Amino acid sequence: MSTSIILLCLLVIGAVAYVAARSRAAALSGGRSAAMHSRPAYYGSYAAIWAVLPSLIVLFVWLAVSPGIVSSSVRGTFPADVKAQPAVQQDLAYSMVVTVARGMNMLTSSELSSLSSDPAALQAKLSEKGVPLAGEPQPYMIDAAKTLNSESMTSRVIMTAVVLLISVAGAFYALRSVAPRFRARNRVERVMLWALLVASSIAILTTIGIVLSMLTEAGRFFAVVPFTDFFFGTVWDPRFAGAGNSSFGQFGLIPLLLGTLYIGLVAMLVAVPVGLFAAIYMAEYASSKVRSVAKPLLEVLAGIPTIVYGFFALVTVGPFLRDFSAQISGLLTGSYTNFIQAQSVITAGIVMGIMLIPYVSSLSDDIITAVPRALRDGSLGLGATRSETIKKVVLPAALPGIVGALLMTASRAIGETMIVVLAAGVAARIQINPFEPMTTVTVKIVNQLTGDLEFTSPQTLVAFALGITLFFITLCLNIYALYIVRKYREQYE
Repeated sequence: MSTSIILLCLLVIGAVAYVAARSRAAALSGGRSAAMHSRPAYYGSYAAIWAVLPSLIVLFVWLAVSPGIVSSSVRGTFPADVKAQPAVQQDLAYSMVVTVARGMNMLTSSELSSLSSDPAALQAKLSEKGVPLAGEPQPYMIDAAKTLNSESMTSRVIMTAVVLLISVAGAFYALRSVAPRFRARNRVERVMLWALLVASSIAILTTIGIVLSMLTEAGRFFAVVPFTDFFFGTVWDPRFAGAGNSSFGQFGLIPLLLGTLYIGLVAMLVAVPVGLFAAIYMAEYASSKVRSVAKPLLEVLAGIPTIVYGFFALVTVGPFLRDFSAQISGLLTGSYTNFIQAQSVITAGIVMGIMLIPYVSSLSDDIITAVPRALRDGSLGLGATRSETIKKVVLPAALPGIVGALLMTASRAIGETMIVVLAAGVAARIQINPFEPMTTVTVKIVNQLTGDLEFTSPQTLVAFALGITLFFITLCLNIYALYIVRKYREQYE
């Protein structure tokens, strides 16, 4: 029985337990709700929890542990000469066994019996079934594949029986617990409290896991490449070590960091004025009808995938700036020269700024709207105009929140990848001309983790050093944004 069918059975058992427990509680109350400690729905929920939760825990634990046990058992059937091979070779052999086992599941019993003794014919048959093999399976692999299928099926049958038995037993236990003085509401609320605690812990544990994994791999990188060469190096050239050459290349962070900050700065120069002015207009000047239409339309930009922005930069904005620069050059000097490259800092900055406009606008609009109306009325009552009220009262009151919103938007700009790949290129260099290509940290992370590099080489491990650096930068920006908001936030009654 597949996992999805098991889950469906658990849901059915849980629903039946809920209905049965609720009906039993209603019958015991005799129509008087005061006769029971809890409402009938709590008794039903208690029964559904007992019918579903323990069995789900057993199911997930079984699915996590069983493959490792089966794998260890199958590897134990390998011949002695295979077991003596390095771990990498054994893993390749086991991968072949898994592929053969998957293909055997597609064969009928007669086909399997006739092909088991002929590896070449089995390989050809599996290729016909859409399961190509890297080579001809050896006889021990076929036997191991049979063992794998057999043990996997046995484990699946036992798991199904155990899970369903626990579910039914939990439902019966909960039904027997239904009584007038049984505190079902307290039990259900305690379970929900733990569920909320687990849900809130997932994000924290995920963040900790990401940081630890990056730190571990970054530590392996810094064991090969000196710390100072990475953080203070001015050349990015992670080449392969040549024959007789022990050099792994140069991994200078400075060009990537400057490119990241430069492109992010241009993006913020585009996004901040437009987004902030749009927020002021929608919060202070626009009518409710215009605001109800303009705000959703502006926030549509936030839902566009970044790869679409990248295509827009590559196909439209980049060529437009290149051709425009040629026209300007022709008018000024008579020579049509493209002094703005199609892939450049300004191209990526403009398109990224367009992408960031809804973030700045939406956050700033919410902050400006939160300023109490009494401040506006007091300023207008003293004779100030609306524009003076906005400049002298509203914006100063909302400034801490706006600054925090801009810093969070900047961290969003620093982490962008796809727009930079298509609009700014991959050239890692130090220069201040916004019309030339540059690249960012995120682009090089993608470059270093793609291809056929070994996962233990410095060329690959440097991606984790770049990742932890980028994580630290964005973390500092977010912490500083929270500090600004909390330190200068105005408290109103």
